[in-house]
Amino acid sequence: MLETAARPAVTVSPKSIQSDTSPARGGKEMEMILPRRGNLNWSTFGVMALFHVGAIVALFMFSWKVLFASLFLYWVAIGLGISMGYHRLHTHRSYTTHRWVEYALAICGTLNLEGGPIFWVATHRIHHQKSDQPGDPHSPHDGAFWSHVGWILFGEVNHNNTRLMSKYAPDLAKHKFYVWLNNYHWVPIIVLAAILYAVGGAPLFFWGIFLRVTFGLHATWLVNSAAHMFGSRRFDTRDDSRNSWWVAMLSFGEGWHNNHHAHPTSARHGLAWYEVDFSWMTLRAMKAVGLVSNLKVARLASSFENREAA
Repeated sequence: MLETAARPAVTVSPKSIQSDTSPARGGKEMEMILPRRGNLNWSTFGVMALFHVGAIVALFMFSWKVLFASLFLYWVAIGLGISMGYHRLHTHRSYTTHRWVEYALAICGTLNLEGGPIFWVATHRIHHQKSDQPGDPHSPHDGAFWSHVGWILFGEVNHNNTRLMSKYAPDLAKHKFYVWLNNYHWVPIIVLAAILYAVGGAPLFFWGIFLRVTFGLHATWLVNSAAHMFGSRRFDTRDDSRNSWWVAMLSFGEGWHNNHHAHPTSARHGLAWYEVDFSWMTLRAMKAVGLVSNLKVARLASSFENREAA
């Protein structure tokens, strides 16, 4: 297990972020310090502690009904919202879709308490540009704990700083909807919580909110931590990304992380037939009914150069 080490502040300029979009134009350029280790963010810690305690309480309210309902919501939040939405669509533009589908996926992404779309996309683009180098928001080089959750508990608190994060996601910042959703990313999950409590009482509320979100957070964090520490490496990328089958199972295909870092704009992460990628399967189904198009797909025969990896 890697030990948590002191991390110096690293300045990251918006112009250094390589994304699939044009850099921001006009206005005074801002710089972000990512991540600067500081004191415990008590508000973030309080919310995380509350959700973990709530997840434990949920275990005493088990029923098959709440289990299956929570699994469906888990797919909506992680599969549709984080994997297909925040990650493959909003960050990497791996495919195109109708505007209403794009917005709907962004709303689904907020249901796992990972911040709004502008914050998530900006952070992830910086991760690709600085992956496992100084400036990476969540690298295991700074400790396994840091890469998993420490960067959230002790790092810079920018999830509500829409103006700053927009410099790294100018394509999203052009849309008033994304700006609003980033500022009020907590609204959809509160609405969902109210609906679950009204429909199923405390059991559905605790399972559909506390347990589901807590499990989903750790599944997503494992991509940042475990998928940079354990697993196989098909491509010789400049980072330590790994292909992890069990992380992929928990995250709808996101665990094929070495494949992804080698071909970041590919909508398909599981490149071999045996690499199960549930999000890719869903995208193929959506393409069949005309909901998505222009799927960018990498294949094992694709040419690859180390300098192109991100």
